[in-house]
Amino acid sequence: MSRNPVRHITFDALDPWATASFWSAVTGFPIHPDDTEGDDEILLDPGQPGAPGLLFIRVPGAKSVKNRVHLDIEPQNGTRDEEVERLIGLGARLVDDRRREDGTGWVVLADPEGNELCIERSASERG
Repeated sequence: MSRNPVRHITFDALDPWATASFWSAVTGFPIHPDDTEGDDEILLDPGQPGAPGLLFIRVPGAKSVKNRVHLDIEPQNGTRDEEVERLIGLGARLVDDRRREDGTGWVVLADPEGNELCIERSASERG
């Protein structure tokens, strides 16, 4: 069995702790126990061998252009629309609504630092 070569997916952040806290609520991945508020690097550990962690690194400048890479989120509990509302409640903002009348499509949100993410339908909605 080969090992996954991707160790981390890294996000630049003005406030790594706040951004990691948002993504921890999105993914359910806990903040690594060695990391504390004020650190320049915060790791979310998925707790699954071979699965990449999400790493948030302090940078001096705010995001200024569209992401070239983003994460697509599939709700594990509930629906796409419920997940959109939950994430907006956590501080995300709506960027683009690609939902269609037939129930397909996705929603583009931005995290508190402006990083885009897409919310897709859950497995049960696609089923």
